[in-house]
Amino acid sequence: MELLMVILKRIELVDDIMQKLAEFGVRGGTIIDGTGMAKSLVNMNDLPMFGMLRYIISDEEKLKSKILLFALKEEQVKEVKDKIKEVIGDLSEPNTGIMFTIPIKNAEGFGE
Repeated sequence: MELLMVILKRIELVDDIMQKLAEFGVRGGTIIDGTGMAKSLVNMNDLPMFGMLRYIISDEEKLKSKILLFALKEEQVKEVKDKIKEVIGDLSEPNTGIMFTIPIKNAEGFGE
């Protein structure tokens, strides 16, 4: 098994991704709210060099992300990644997101 993780900056696409994956047969996943490193840095009052960053990144929406997690069989990973990219588009575009997998060595509770 593999854990497919998507850190999505374009949070408006979450529902479209979930619908696409459900249609493909993915039965479950987890969505977690996230914030980027910039949010923490902006709130550090003792670091004066981040004053400009605080000014530039004032829009709260720029700081939000969603973390999508899917435990998949190895043979599902490529197709699921392709389905996600159909919705997201080119991940190399700025402020889109990142996607990667991590091998799952031991797992329980998947029902099969």
